[in-house]
Amino acid sequence: MSTEPLFDISQADFDAPMADLDLVKRINPHRGPMIQLSGVAWWTADEGIGWRDIGDDEFWVEGHIPGRPLFPGVLMIEAAAQLSSFVIQIPKLEEENPGFLGFVRSDDTVFRGQVVPGDRMVLLAKLISQNRRRFVSRCQGFVRDALVFETTV
Repeated sequence: MSTEPLFDISQADFDAPMADLDLVKRINPHRGPMIQLSGVAWWTADEGIGWRDIGDDEFWVEGHIPGRPLFPGVLMIEAAAQLSSFVIQIPKLEEENPGFLGFVRSDDTVFRGQVVPGDRMVLLAKLISQNRRRFVSRCQGFVRDALVFETTV
């Protein structure tokens, strides 16, 4: 596995994102502490760039390594799955019943770095395959240009 980004991310403008949290909520059903995307900076039909701002007031901070909080790996994967779902579902925004996408699997997951409160984790999702019942995306997370995890969802 490469530590290079899956695709060119220079087209992403985090100061003028294509989707803010309100649009993310219109597409993805997650609410409360299970929303794992802060926004989506850019997307095409098969790629997306999102981000997750990690706060020091999150539900896991007190108990996930007390005194040295680390963003849980399972939430990194969940953030990647939410970005992937957003990219798949955004074309269906105006449909009355766009259907539900459930997260069923994660493969080839590698954690390469830590994510801590105060970090912005930039997420990349690249659609590998899709049919009527499922999709597969290759995903990565970066903090300060360093790859912190990669997975297939």
